[in-house]
Amino acid sequence: MVNLQYPRSPKSLLGGVAHLGRLIDKIRLRNAGQIQDYNYLTVGFDKYLIDFLGIDAKAFEQRVLAGGADEELLAWVQANGKSVTDAEIRLFSRNLLKAGPKDDEIRQRFQSRLEDIAAKRGVPVGSLPLVTTWADVIELDEDRL
Repeated sequence: MVNLQYPRSPKSLLGGVAHLGRLIDKIRLRNAGQIQDYNYLTVGFDKYLIDFLGIDAKAFEQRVLAGGADEELLAWVQANGKSVTDAEIRLFSRNLLKAGPKDDEIRQRFQSRLEDIAAKRGVPVGSLPLVTTWADVIELDEDRL
């Protein structure tokens, strides 16, 4: 049986950047066959992060799989991505971590995710902690909230 793991929290900052450590973990875990059902590189927080950093997703994936510590991967991002200021990084991270549903269609998808989490836990959705951001939905789904 494969030992499934969760990537680190999107709230974990690497170089001040939210979600970067999580993306690194997702790449490693997916390559090891330990995660399958995560949005990956082309959608959601991954895409938002890749676009913000101005890096090539496939090149970054190859670099992560080549090995190295977080700090080495951060240095690769800084060398191969667009130049961003500390203020831009803080704004990006704050916006990513505070992002919630903004229209009816997205609110329905958000509610559906909560219903899926409740079903996995065998509890009514109303018994889940109140969450308003996508980052908290991830935390809830991965048993960190």
